[in-house]
Amino acid sequence: MVNLSKHILNTTLIVSVLFISKLFAQNTVTMTDNPVAAMLDSLANQKVLEKALLKPVYPKVNKYKYAEDSVPRFEDFVYESRLAKLDANSPFDLVYNPHVKGFIELYAVRKRQLVSRVMGLSQLYYPMFEEVFDRHNIPLELKHLAVIESALNPIARSKCGATGLWQFMYPTGKMYGLNVTSYIDERSNVYKATEAAAEYLKSLYGMFGDWQMVLAAYNAGPGTISKAIRRSGGKKTYWEIRPFLPTETQAYVPAFIAANYVMNYPAEHNIYAASPRKTYFEVDTAVLKEPMTFDQISAALDVSVEDIIYFNPQYRKGMIPSGGNSLTLPKAKIGTFISNETEIYAAIKSQQLVASESTVAVKEVQKIHTVRNKEKLSTIARKYGVTIADLKSWNYIGKKGVKAGKKLIVYVKQDVITQPAISKSDAPKEPETNVASNSKKDTTIKLAENNTTSTLKIHKVKKGETLYGISKKYGISVNKLIEINGLKKNPQLLLGQKIKLVS
Repeated sequence: MVNLSKHILNTTLIVSVLFISKLFAQNTVTMTDNPVAAMLDSLANQKVLEKALLKPVYPKVNKYKYAEDSVPRFEDFVYESRLAKLDANSPFDLVYNPHVKGFIELYAVRKRQLVSRVMGLSQLYYPMFEEVFDRHNIPLELKHLAVIESALNPIARSKCGATGLWQFMYPTGKMYGLNVTSYIDERSNVYKATEAAAEYLKSLYGMFGDWQMVLAAYNAGPGTISKAIRRSGGKKTYWEIRPFLPTETQAYVPAFIAANYVMNYPAEHNIYAASPRKTYFEVDTAVLKEPMTFDQISAALDVSVEDIIYFNPQYRKGMIPSGGNSLTLPKAKIGTFISNETEIYAAIKSQQLVASESTVAVKEVQKIHTVRNKEKLSTIARKYGVTIADLKSWNYIGKKGVKAGKKLIVYVKQDVITQPAISKSDAPKEPETNVASNSKKDTTIKLAENNTTSTLKIHKVKKGETLYGISKKYGISVNKLIEINGLKKNPQLLLGQKIKLVS
């Protein structure tokens, strides 16, 4: 994952944030649980991904005549031969050795079912990775780096706060233009984060001129690599300086080589991709002119909230805030949105105007907290009503935690109560209006006019309801409902929208 200090331009020491247990002892490969495996495990219990990915379909007749439950293993010379074919067309040194073999075992044996999910997600993300990397003139094989970093899980988050497909820390994300607030985290924006990763990888190549060294620097930081070069006596290749690198970085490049291998030879290991419901070529993007919640989008476009989260992982609070942010969905849904954009915004505004209750707007304020003596992260988090994970996301916090005097960025939410604007001519007069008791379903207001009494009810739109259905339910014509509520013809109702009724 990416971890930069404030003095990256001077390639100073950067503390690595990929915590891998001691994988290798002397010449013996000992595979223990590690962040690479942990990222794969993060795919196991994601409800959003469970709905987005179907189970893999095993071919009835496959090339190697494997049974569905077969787990193939091969002699070393087979792995070596296959990697040699990949190496012939790659700027990376895709060698085979016991360290690489250990990670092939991880992918092809221990975590093979989760690798099937990674393969499914690759159909959504890899075409976009390749497009960005080709434009930046960097090797396309680097798309597999995201497998090591996040297992292609766009909402992956490490214990130290690195986030997204490319596992950017908060300061590094800011440095490469990735905005992070309480409502949006662009480190999980798959396109913007990939652009940032490409820029960072290019800058590392400018420092070292070797893509294998770039991988090591992406993990450990350029300062650590520079020190390893000095300790090795001026060696300039990864395998030459590897003994002088931290153990986690010694494992990082073998893991990358193994990911290249498995993603190119899955059928040989009887691994088939989980089928994604939508691929990269079946989605599109629209820029929103107004803020919208996921529930409003769901009601307007008849798309599940789970799908909205799956295609838009950068939004943290179930809403897309104002400021020209984008919405990504299957092409048909984006087409529907663009065709009805004006009506959708109008319906949302109508819903907000009909609501008679006071609304609470949440304002986010940035504060700087100076750590006091013996103060802990948990204490600071409780003080500001945030989580420890939030603090780590907003600030770089090393293994040893925080020391007295360190300044932390904290985003504090403040509630601002606002009332709907009412003009003097619209303000109700006390003798003329009587507000009845509210029920959970409808709000009834009796209005006295010219010695006659009419009843104004408020109906809250439920999922699947139409204006025609509401008109039949209350015995009011569709035209009357359109007139009362100031709607356009054939309006598209939103879930929770309030419709005025008069009988």
